[in-house]
Amino acid sequence: MASILCIEDDTTMAAYVAKGLADAGYQVEIASDGQQGLELALHGHHAAIVLDRMLPTMDGLTVLTQLRAAGHNTPVVMLSALASLDERVRGLRAGCDDYVTKPFELPELLARLEAVQRRATGTATAEVTRLVEGELELDLLARRVTWAGRRIDLQPREFRLLEYLVRHRGQVVTRSMLLEGVWDYHFDPGTNVIDVHVSRLRKKLDEGGAGGIVETVRGAGYRVAGAVGGEPVSA
Repeated sequence: MASILCIEDDTTMAAYVAKGLADAGYQVEIASDGQQGLELALHGHHAAIVLDRMLPTMDGLTVLTQLRAAGHNTPVVMLSALASLDERVRGLRAGCDDYVTKPFELPELLARLEAVQRRATGTATAEVTRLVEGELELDLLARRVTWAGRRIDLQPREFRLLEYLVRHRGQVVTRSMLLEGVWDYHFDPGTNVIDVHVSRLRKKLDEGGAGGIVETVRGAGYRVAGAVGGEPVSA
């Protein structure tokens, strides 16, 4: 069982993250300040670290800088209420592998932890050229979608949206994940751009025989049908 170190001084947030990680099958170790967190990170064996940006005794950037200076390459996902581009860049330059702004949805944090671990172990290096989910097939080179062999014509953004959802099959995909992963936005523009594109995508999937494959999970986001957990509803 993989171990995750959570360095977070807010006891409510730490408990929330720890429960979510434990439910996902991780062992969890918690540190409530920067100095303690650094010691555990230096001497423990963790698959990844969840690191708060603002901590007592030693702030998250200092923890991260000292960890990297000591030669430790454990993947780090930084949590912060500081959402500006400058702060994100500071975190990434200090050595974090990903930067998640508060508030966040737990499925997003879990997805990002999985991604940084895959990158660290090299399991994501092989090029994937085809995605298959039941009778749905995406040819990533030809940018073509078929359902039971029948072609479904999608616009480039619709294809990227469907590809992202299928790559994250079995997970609830949040709006912030879609904004960053499909639109390359690192902020919420406050528009209904996601709703519009999901509606268009569903209409084309319906017409192609793949109706119902993209579900809305109330209050959370979207997922490809067949995933476990959450409450699917129609849009």
